[in-house]
Amino acid sequence: MEERFKRINDIQKEEGKYVAYWMQGNQRTRYNHSLEYGVMEANRMGVPLVVFFNLMDDYPEANYRHYYFMMEGLIDVRKELKGRGIEFFLLYGDIVENILEISRNALLLICDKGYMKMDKMWRGEIADRINCPMIEVESNLVVPVEVASNKEEYGARTIRPKIKRVLDDFLYDFQQEEYRVGKKVARKIVDGWKSIILPEEDSEELCGRLKLDRSVDRSKVFEGGEKAAQRRLEEFLEEGLDTYSSLGSNPGKESVSKLSPYLHFGQISPLEIATRVLKERNPQNAGDVEDFLEELIIRRELAFNFIYYNENYDKWDRITYSWAYDTMRIHTSDEREYLYTLKELEEGSTHDLYWNTAQREMVGTGYMHGYMRMYWCKKILEWSETPEAAYERAIYLNNKYFIDGRDPNSYTGVAWCFGKHDRAWKERAIYGKVRCMMASGLERKFHMEEYIDRVEKVLREGG
Repeated sequence: MEERFKRINDIQKEEGKYVAYWMQGNQRTRYNHSLEYGVMEANRMGVPLVVFFNLMDDYPEANYRHYYFMMEGLIDVRKELKGRGIEFFLLYGDIVENILEISRNALLLICDKGYMKMDKMWRGEIADRINCPMIEVESNLVVPVEVASNKEEYGARTIRPKIKRVLDDFLYDFQQEEYRVGKKVARKIVDGWKSIILPEEDSEELCGRLKLDRSVDRSKVFEGGEKAAQRRLEEFLEEGLDTYSSLGSNPGKESVSKLSPYLHFGQISPLEIATRVLKERNPQNAGDVEDFLEELIIRRELAFNFIYYNENYDKWDRITYSWAYDTMRIHTSDEREYLYTLKELEEGSTHDLYWNTAQREMVGTGYMHGYMRMYWCKKILEWSETPEAAYERAIYLNNKYFIDGRDPNSYTGVAWCFGKHDRAWKERAIYGKVRCMMASGLERKFHMEEYIDRVEKVLREGG
């Protein structure tokens, strides 16, 4: 378990009033190694544990939909921590300055591991300026990213054996620490934070305090928070797991977990999902369990590997392989039967009913079935003037509407549509040797009317 913990500065401090946990990537109280490490250290030192989460107006590409879902989760966190006797504060403003301020009287600062560029930058600046020890804890992956590999992997086939070699060491039942410190942080210290602390309010009131992009409404289908995540997991275990292999790729069916929004905000742990799924394994569903864990662990952690070791994961000219760039460049001048503007794509007003339905699902709910995500992105490549324009459009729409947008899986999923983590295929117009997807392929594999009917029902009924 020690592989999950990393000291990221060399500061020593003998005196302080509390242990501080800066929560960011793991917005939950269950299966949270950062939180339990904080409880353990607070118990050992005999000082209170205080948990903080920092809100800001200008988090890149985040809008009202993302914030509302997140606020629902943070309210869950506040209630659960209160039940354990642990104080929780929402901060507002500059994240670096606020974390430095609340750490001023701390014996120790604990933070969730950061994977993306901005997360790394914040942690680096704080570690350089803070006056107490700083520990980064990894609780967002089953196998820690640096344990799985020390470099950017070519694909699932190269990272899979590395993860499987150590996987059993990290698949364990999580033990929650008893919090034994009865005292709170001194009121005069808390009073000193008043200018950066937000009051205890509901999701809408908290969102109202922020200057948010409100062009995208909150999802009427997905409720945020670890309680909602637990309900989604239970539904999947009862109704979806046993048909995951046979029906999971079928967009007309409901044999998927729909847990990606909760994983994005850390409202549920992949370790908890994996251990729960393994407990349900039997001779009849062993293949379903294996296929699900392939997606949850191997494919998801491949995505984190990509953005962790490739600092240009969001730059068009660095997301895929030379063979993919070469073949797409050769075919850039190919005649395209259909070309659409970004507005037409965003409105779902193409000639393709299946694509339009997928776009409507995304805009209306913040979610899209995984198989349709691939088709959706591939068609943007086909209907854009250049591959680079297609990439920019896909990222824009992905990050704007998906609840789970703006994360390692999103950037990797879009990059896959341009050849990343894939091989060369038979050459054809526009795509070159990059894998293509066709409406006729959907029709061969699935009863697409079921997908259209399912989406229409969800949009109509809101659930």
